Amino acid sequence: SLPHALHKMQQLRCHLVRSVSRTLGALSPRSHILSRGFASQATVPERTPEDILKEIQNHPSEVVKLSGVDIDGIQRGKYVQKQKFMSAAKGGFGFCSVIFGWDSGDVCYDNIKYTGTHTGYPDTQAVIDLSTYRQIPWENNMPFFLVDFRDNHGGPLPICPRSLLKRVVSNSRSMGYEPLIGIEFEWFNFKETSHTWATKKQRDPEHLTPGMFGYSNLRTSQNQPFFHGIMNGMSKFGVPLEGFHTETGPGVMEAAIQFGRALESADRAVLFKTGVKEIGHAHGVMPSFMAKIQSDLPGCSGHVHQNLADPATGANLFYSKDDPHHMSPLFKSYLAGQLALLPEFLPFFAPTINSYKRLVDGYWAPTTPTWGVDNRTVGVRVLPDSAKACRLEFRVTGSDMNPYIAVAASVAAGLHGVKHNMELKQKPIVGSAYVAQQSGVVERLPRTLSEATERLANSKVAREALGDDFVDHFVETRRWEIKQFNSEVTDWETRRYFEII
Repeated sequence: SLPHALHKMQQLRCHLVRSVSRTLGALSPRSHILSRGFASQATVPERTPEDILKEIQNHPSEVVKLSGVDIDGIQRGKYVQKQKFMSAAKGGFGFCSVIFGWDSGDVCYDNIKYTGTHTGYPDTQAVIDLSTYRQIPWENNMPFFLVDFRDNHGGPLPICPRSLLKRVVSNSRSMGYEPLIGIEFEWFNFKETSHTWATKKQRDPEHLTPGMFGYSNLRTSQNQPFFHGIMNGMSKFGVPLEGFHTETGPGVMEAAIQFGRALESADRAVLFKTGVKEIGHAHGVMPSFMAKIQSDLPGCSGHVHQNLADPATGANLFYSKDDPHHMSPLFKSYLAGQLALLPEFLPFFAPTINSYKRLVDGYWAPTTPTWGVDNRTVGVRVLPDSAKACRLEFRVTGSDMNPYIAVAASVAAGLHGVKHNMELKQKPIVGSAYVAQQSGVVERLPRTLSEATERLANSKVAREALGDDFVDHFVETRRWEIKQFNSEVTDWETRRYFEII
C-alpha cells in the first residue's frame, strides 16, 4: 500500500542519514569542499592520524604550537617540544584550569564553581584534535593544532566552547541535518603596537587610514603589504577568504570567511581573529575586534550566514521553489526558533558590556528580533538567492563574539524551532525595522548586558539546548563582567561631573 511504501522510504532515509552522519563525524572537518548548501565529495585522500603524526615527526620545526579557546573566545596556548607533542597526541596533556577561571584581563573570577581557590586551580585534561592540523606561514610554517578539554571522567568538559558546538552539531546530525556556516568580520586597524598602545594609556589610537571610505580600492592599495599578508597568509593557514574589502569608517576592513561545516567555520573564525593580529604586528598595525570603538562611528559586526544541508546528498534544505520567498517549511521553523529565542539568548551573541553600544538604532546593527528579505535593518536577513545559496544571515552578532558559542546558540535556537515545528507567524519587515520598533510593532532587544544576562539565567530552553553547567558558568562570567564595569570610573563620568557638579 502507499502508506506502507512511504513508511519504508522514511525508514530508509533515516537509516541513510544516520549512516552518513556517523561518517561525517569521523571525517576531518576539512576533508570535504563545501559551498553554500552543497557538500561535495573529498578531492584529496583523507589523512589518517598516523599520517599526520609522521609528518610532524619529519617536520623541520622542533616545536609545535597548541591552542585552546576560553569562554571569551580568546586563544590560550603554548609551544611544546616535538617529542612532548608526540606523547600528548596519544594521551592528552595537562592544561591549567585557570583558563576557565579568569576573565579576558586574567583577573580570577570569585563566583564560579568549576575552578578557583576552592579547587586549587588543578590541571584539566587537554586533548589534541589532529584533524585541525595546520602550518603557520608567518611562523616559519610551524605545526599548529587546536585542543579540546575533558572533565574528570574523560568526557567533554561542559563549559568548553568548542565542545559545546560539537554537541550541538551532533544533535543536528541526529535530526538529519548538517549545519553549514559562513562568518564575516568587520574590524578597525590602527597604526599602533602593544607597546605604543600601553604608552598612550589606551587612549587616542591612530587610525590606519582616514575617512569613511567603504569598498575603497585606493585605501587597500595604500597598505598593500599588510592586506596581502592577510589574504595570502590566511589562505596558506587553511582559513580561505571569499571576500576582503574596506568598510565604512577609518581603517575598517571586512572579510568573509569561506562557508563550511559549523565546527570548521568556527575554528576558522577563531584562527582568523588571532591570525590577523599576529600578521598586523609584523606590519606595525594593531587590529581591534571590539564591537564599538567610539560612539560616533559604526560598530563592527560578526555576521553568521547559515543553512541546513541533507547529509546524504548535500542538498540545501532551506530552499523551496514553490514558496514566494523560496523558503522551505524547515527554513521557516528554524527562523521562527531563532526569532523566539533571540531576546533570551542575546548574551551568547553580544557577550560584552561594549556589545550593547553597537546595538543602537540607525547604525547598521539590528535592535529587534525581526526578519526580512535582503533587509539590513533586521535581526535575521533572509537571502533566498537560489537553490544552492538560499540561507539566512544572523546579523545580531558582533566581531567581539566567541564564534563557538555564537554558532552553537544560533543553531540550537533554530533546531528548537524545527523540533517543535514552530510556525513563522511574524511577517517580514519591509523598510526600516527601527521604525517598526519605535511604532510598537515589534519588541526591542535588551539594551544592556545586565538585562540580557538575567533573561538568559531564567531561560529553560537555553538549559535544555546547551546544558545547565554551561549556562550557569556563562551567566556567572557575564555577571562578573558587569560587576567589573560597575566598579570603574569612566571617561564619560569625568567629563560630565569633574568640574561642574
